[in-house]
Amino acid sequence: MKNLLQSAVQLKKQKLINKLIKSGIYKKGNKHLYELTLSDLENEYKYIEKKSGDRNKKWSLNPL
Repeated sequence: MKNLLQSAVQLKKQKLINKLIKSGIYKKGNKHLYELTLSDLENEYKYIEKKSGDRNKKWSLNPL
């Protein structure tokens, strides 16, 4: 059971790392993404999603 949980956590971390890299994020502070915890990666991804969502809302509110 422990190995299954570890595998699931590692898989989720890798998926989040890949998404962050696609967004142009390679490090947080002085740490590489692979050094971060799953929680840190999730928080960073949520922040990036919110930031990009806010940017899209700004554009949609300004009629041409």
